[in-house]
Amino acid sequence: MITFDDFQKVDIRVGRIVAAEPFPEARKPAYKLRVDFGPEIGEKKSSAQITVHYQPEELIGRQVLAIVNFPPRQIGPVMSEVLVLGVPDADGEVVLIGPGQDVPLGGRLY
Repeated sequence: MITFDDFQKVDIRVGRIVAAEPFPEARKPAYKLRVDFGPEIGEKKSSAQITVHYQPEELIGRQVLAIVNFPPRQIGPVMSEVLVLGVPDADGEVVLIGPGQDVPLGGRLY
């Protein structure tokens, strides 16, 4: 069990994917993403293993939730700055989490 204060330490924000491309250097199939979180946070890079359900061109413009306060992590040649969130489908493949309607970029989950 964690406390509500523990939960509040995790900074989950909404961003819009502005670029997505294949990431052939990754150990598992993945895309390199650039996500815009608005003027306060700006654009951040990420790597996401979401190739089963998504093509790069259909990701552009999609709003997603991501953790923005984890330390950056080196994934092959890419420095991943945020963790884009998803849940597993029935086969364990990632389905992205995002708001049900368009919301302002940078909005914090609460």
